[in-house]
Amino acid sequence: MELQERLNEVRSHISAAERQAGRPDGAVQLVAVSKTFDADQIRPAISAGQRVFGENRVQESQGKWPELKAETPGIELHLIGPLQSNKAADAVALFDVIETVDREKIARAVADEMKRQGKVVKLYVQVNTGLEAQKAGIAPDDTVAFVDLCRKELGLSIEGLMCIPPAEENPGPHFALLAKLAGQAGVEKLSMGMSSDYEIAVAFGATSVRVGSAIFGAR
Repeated sequence: MELQERLNEVRSHISAAERQAGRPDGAVQLVAVSKTFDADQIRPAISAGQRVFGENRVQESQGKWPELKAETPGIELHLIGPLQSNKAADAVALFDVIETVDREKIARAVADEMKRQGKVVKLYVQVNTGLEAQKAGIAPDDTVAFVDLCRKELGLSIEGLMCIPPAEENPGPHFALLAKLAGQAGVEKLSMGMSSDYEIAVAFGATSVRVGSAIFGAR
């Protein structure tokens, strides 16, 4: 199956999941995860009308996205991998959305860079819903207070929460927890669901799903 066919299949599955959940058509944004794929492999997705993409690493993204963004206006690029504070300047310069704000040091670095560069980047807080030691993210119990700190002390506008459930667990309870925390924190967006579980995420209220291998193929 060609990339455009896979992309259209994912889009149709999202639409079907929206209908099944009683949600409006177009309620869920598709973030096409292009990490590890080069510019020539990404261009067919852009040609097929995809404008929202996700990348894991700042340095890898710098090697392909400035050119791709220059070629096609209107692309929205999301950072969905861990951010180190020494990469905050580069991340703010390149990305339109940073989904992985997960500790005060990162939040401060991003806030400082946005002021310095005069650029506003949309921000999400990553929540470690499974409390996995090897995974980034703020603990669920600390999420509301952390969002509050980002807003009141750092002046950041946090618009959403993001999570990556443990691979071996049923994602449903994790998605439900993220939705509950979003309500408590007063944020509207929920970035949750990947190639294996994005339809479940739609049912639990995802406003964006991050799909890579189902579009681009195995890495």
